[in-house]
Parts: sequence; structure tokens; C-alpha cells
Amino acid sequence: MNKENINPDSGCAGGFAEASDARLGALLRESRVSPALPPRFQEGVWRRIEEAAAPVKVTGGITWLDALATLVLRPRLAMATAAVLMVAGALLGVREGNQIAKQDAQARYLAVVAPNSLR
Repeated sequence: MNKENINPDSGCAGGFAEASDARLGALLRESRVSPALPPRFQEGVWRRIEEAAAPVKVTGGITWLDALATLVLRPRLAMATAAVLMVAGALLGVREGNQIAKQDAQARYLAVVAPNSLR
């Protein structure tokens, strides 16, 4: 086995090492195999990007509710949807609480004004 000196510049001037490194770099770049892309690859990528960004179209088989769910569950709208649902739930809870408080107040008033009518 013949062992070559991997670093030919041991003890030599720096110019030879730089030239050797440049040649080695060029050889390494040439030896890289870059596989050919499938036909119409870039066109397919742009088509998929456009389909993902396109609005959801309602067809005969998809109901409006399915289309709304698909639109709302997209990652960029998911957080906004969650926030809207939380605010809506809080508002409905406040409304229900006010109605219960009003009914309790009416029942207490009736009990004070006409205590025998509740029996």
C-alpha cells in the first residue's frame, strides 16, 4: 500500500497549500452528484402553493359547514378562531347569568309582595 501525504504542504510555503486547497475544493464540487428534478417539478410546487392559498370552494358534496370548518381550521386562522369562540362563550355566560339574576330578583320581589301566592 502506497500512502500518499494528505497534507503536501508540511514545511512548504503557504501559497502551495492555498492552491492545493483550491484544487481540492474544485474537485469536490465537481464530484457532487446532483439528481435531476422530475419533469415539471417547479410547476407542481407552485400549483400546490396556489391550491393551499386559494379560498375553499363549496361543491355539491361539501356543505357550507364543512367549508367553514376547513377555512377556520387553517393554521393561520386557528388562533383567531379560538379567541373568537372564547369571547363568544364568555358573552353568552354573562347573558345567561344576567337572566338568572333577573329571574331570582323577580321571585324575591313576588315573595315579599305576595308571600301566599307562591304556595
